[in-house]
Amino acid sequence: MSYLYRFSNSIEFKECPSNDIFEEPMAMIQIYQHLLASIFAAKEINENPHLLPNITLGFHIYNSYFSPRATYQAALELFSTQGRFIPNYKCDRVSNPVAVIGGPTSEVCLHMADILCIYKIPQLIYGSAPVINKKAEAVLYHQMFPNVDHQYKGILQLLLHFRWTWIGVLSGHDDNVERFVHTVVPTFVQRGICFDFMLRIPIMTFPNDIPDMAEEAFKTNYLILNSTVNAVILHGEIDTMVVLRTFPRYSETMDESTKGKWKVWIMTSQIDFTSVPLQRTWNVDFLHGTIYFSVHSHEIEGFQKFLQVIKPTLEKKDNFIREFWEEAFVCSFNPSLVDGENTKICSGEEKLENLPASVFEMTMTGHSYSIYNAVYTVAHALHAMRSLRFKHRATVGEDRGKLLSQQLWKLNYFVRSTSFNNSAGEKVSFNEYGEIEAVFDIINWVTFPNQSFRRVKVGKVESMASQEEGFSIHEKGLVWPSRFNQAQPLSFCNDHCHLGYHKAKKEGEPFCCYDCLPCPEGKISNQTDMDECFQCPQDHYPNVEKDSCIPKDISFLSYGEPLGISLACFALSFSFITGLVLQIFIKHRDTPIVKANNRNLSYTLLISLLLAFLCALLFIGRPEKVTCLLRQTAFGIIFSVAVSCVLAKTIIVVLAFMVTKPGSSMRKWVGKQQAISIVLSCSLIQAALCTVWLATSPPFPDLDMHSMSKEIVLQCNEGSVTMFYCVLGFMGMLAIVSFSVAFLARKLPDSFNEAKFITFSMLVFCSVWLSFVPSYLSTKGKYMVAVEIFSILASSAGLLGCIFSPKCYIIVLRPELNSREQLKRTN
Repeated sequence: MSYLYRFSNSIEFKECPSNDIFEEPMAMIQIYQHLLASIFAAKEINENPHLLPNITLGFHIYNSYFSPRATYQAALELFSTQGRFIPNYKCDRVSNPVAVIGGPTSEVCLHMADILCIYKIPQLIYGSAPVINKKAEAVLYHQMFPNVDHQYKGILQLLLHFRWTWIGVLSGHDDNVERFVHTVVPTFVQRGICFDFMLRIPIMTFPNDIPDMAEEAFKTNYLILNSTVNAVILHGEIDTMVVLRTFPRYSETMDESTKGKWKVWIMTSQIDFTSVPLQRTWNVDFLHGTIYFSVHSHEIEGFQKFLQVIKPTLEKKDNFIREFWEEAFVCSFNPSLVDGENTKICSGEEKLENLPASVFEMTMTGHSYSIYNAVYTVAHALHAMRSLRFKHRATVGEDRGKLLSQQLWKLNYFVRSTSFNNSAGEKVSFNEYGEIEAVFDIINWVTFPNQSFRRVKVGKVESMASQEEGFSIHEKGLVWPSRFNQAQPLSFCNDHCHLGYHKAKKEGEPFCCYDCLPCPEGKISNQTDMDECFQCPQDHYPNVEKDSCIPKDISFLSYGEPLGISLACFALSFSFITGLVLQIFIKHRDTPIVKANNRNLSYTLLISLLLAFLCALLFIGRPEKVTCLLRQTAFGIIFSVAVSCVLAKTIIVVLAFMVTKPGSSMRKWVGKQQAISIVLSCSLIQAALCTVWLATSPPFPDLDMHSMSKEIVLQCNEGSVTMFYCVLGFMGMLAIVSFSVAFLARKLPDSFNEAKFITFSMLVFCSVWLSFVPSYLSTKGKYMVAVEIFSILASSAGLLGCIFSPKCYIIVLRPELNSREQLKRTN
């Protein structure tokens, strides 16, 4: 049942088209309140002496039954002589239409406009507005329905508020739905909402097509109940509810696993609760917890009292009330049709307030509130137009019918510019697009076992505010479907990815269906459902759960830790031993074993070893600018001196043996000058390398934030890595040459001393530094420094032990062997 209202200067009720012309679907009795709201508004206006004084506002009501044919006939009857259906021929001077209120579906309004736009009569739409492409026709449309774009933004905010990213859509078949699917849905996708299904509501057709519709509805219901979504947007028209109410009936024939799996319905304002008489006793529990975006309404004072006095016996001209009364109270005014079991005789004294809300609501619905405001809008527009004309006329006695019938197309301007406060104190006005400036109420439907329900306002969507600020909802006031046990439903494709995990897309699935993978090493995610994990700042590292960053500790090889203390103790101990050996050699400097093979070289070697042991202390402690400059350069020069001394000793041993041969020409090469020149030349080359290093790219204190995952290593950056390896390479070259010469001289007679000991010492030295390179490169942080210190101590100790321990043994423990005769005897 749908209605067209025409307003004129007389009050008449117009009978609906005859049922022998139109195949009438079953009526939706809830829509009768729309009719009563218009009657109540007209009654108030006519009793108001300040609005349209001396003019009685009347109306004709046509029932189009959602049928294009009936809608066209009703539109043509507006411009026909009363009682004689002759289109475009009107000879009576009463019942001249001044405006039409149409609805509640877009199709009714669209078919109505095909005729009415020709006459440029104002059309006020109180339901779902049609899609108008012609600008000329749009001027004649005045929508008592707010811009639905604000509603869609509110639905989007609702989904984001509850994090419902996995939803379904059940929609109708009209142009508004096509616009919703092609224009609005993509904006939802951009905000992270994806859809498991987008189904169409079966079309309500004539009785002979009901089996096909039922089969389609059964399949649709099955897909919805078996979906994993818990939130479904229902977008349709006011008659959509009739089809939706059949779904629970189909569920009774399904598997037990699907029973009771009702979703959270999110209904658009174009829909409202309607049903046909057949559905009167059907359960409405499936609507419990529905979230409904309703056109804003306000309870009008006196409306409920008006409804309470409505009686079929009092409304003689209302041709709809007897039909409504029989369907609402399951009775009949015709005694011959009374069935004792199913129906009774209507007394006419039944009370509307005793009906459950699923049959008739006593509170004014959003659609009825729109009609109420539409009637007042027409009245105010007529009042403004009449007042303006009277200002320009000398007389006020002109015929009222003539006044209201001339150039009514100009009334569109007055309708569009109308602005007033209704009896509820709310402002009613249109924007530049002919849409009412209003808000959407967010309603929560609460059902009861007696087939009744209650609308609870839990929020609103304001059109004048920004998208985020215009949306508000009282979450604690919401009632959810029973299956969720009053816990907020969750609606997503899969569980959220917890902290420490990130989303990984599933191939062939919508973007909100994903796997959750742990964050890779070194990365974290500190929010749910993160697309990618991210690196911690350089001075932080991930915790074990990989959901937060922990500040890194500053690390360096210090004297306060066991490793640093141990290495320092070894360095000092070896330094002490080296000093003790030097003291022994100085004390016994005139003995043959000290004088053998150049005692000055021995002193120089011992001093360089002493400094090498002490040099290790530069590597321990907090790196500073001075220590960084001294570390590698001091180490390189000192060890070059030590190795060059060993090389000089080895060469002198070889030369000394060759000099003893008769007729040898090598005697001139044996002497102190040659030993000094070898040591100085090698040391100066190394010193030159270190000078170039310090001049071009010297070492400096640096923070290494990457080598260690949980520590910031305070270290000495070598500056030029090339120069660092040049210094080590030169020292290694001296060691290899010294080892090669010593190896060749290892079988020389023991009386010339040291050849075997030097071979062993250089073997130890080379072994230590050859193992140093891979060890140094494979360690990180402060342990790199520890490896270098260990190599310094081990190689120095190898030279000290292999070269000087046999001599100290003889000097201290076997002095009898420290004589020239003993040396000659061994020779």
